[in-house]
Amino acid sequence: MAILITNDDGVNSSGILAAKKSVEGLAEIKVVAPATQQSGIGHALTLFEPIRVTSVNLSDGDNAFSVSGTPTDAVILGIYQLTEEKPELVISGINIGENLGKSELSTSGTIGAAMEAAVHGIPALSVSLQVTRGDIKFHDGQVDVDFTHAQKMVRRVTKQILKKGLPVGVDFLNLNIPSHPENNKIKITKLGERMYRVHITERQDPRGRPYFWIDGDPVETDEEGTDVYSLKMEKTTTITPVSLDCTASMDLMENWI
Repeated sequence: MAILITNDDGVNSSGILAAKKSVEGLAEIKVVAPATQQSGIGHALTLFEPIRVTSVNLSDGDNAFSVSGTPTDAVILGIYQLTEEKPELVISGINIGENLGKSELSTSGTIGAAMEAAVHGIPALSVSLQVTRGDIKFHDGQVDVDFTHAQKMVRRVTKQILKKGLPVGVDFLNLNIPSHPENNKIKITKLGERMYRVHITERQDPRGRPYFWIDGDPVETDEEGTDVYSLKMEKTTTITPVSLDCTASMDLMENWI
């Protein structure tokens, strides 16, 4: 069996090493990831410029492939070009910073990579670790973060996927681990409404022209039973089953049209 590991924080991130270490001994491991930080890129695909792939050594000495494009590019190349056979599982992460709620499905590069694997019929797991320091979420390279609990959770879920596959109707799993867990449980949750409230800062450049920073203020509670609530309020690991079929009720449309 083979596991393909990718991420959106870049091939040199601490999180990708932690993910690799968490599943060692379970299968053959291939690491294919973006060359640089790609947070917020979502499910983007590179179509108008060439993609370069470079063989690199990770800080633990093992080989990996560095891809000049997006996490989605890395998954496609990893599946169809850089491995001899399709992997049994794709792990995207461990991301520095949680990925919660409905809005992250379209903006997170971590989730985008897992979604791309699912499109090709491969079980996938996106993994994110909550951090309390915002300045390290978008760091390009190694960061001082304790992955001990996250690695235990990743290994536990990975063993289940390799043993049982995913449940019928589930295309990938979104796993979020608290920075300071209060238990070893994994709680099944639904997606929260949102992780951030949009915050826009307007400034002026030296020539007096306006420019903007799009940011967000964290939502602290959300509805009980959601990933946002369980991770932040209960400090427990959350797992959310996700289906690629986003079709709403067609019966509602019949009456509406």
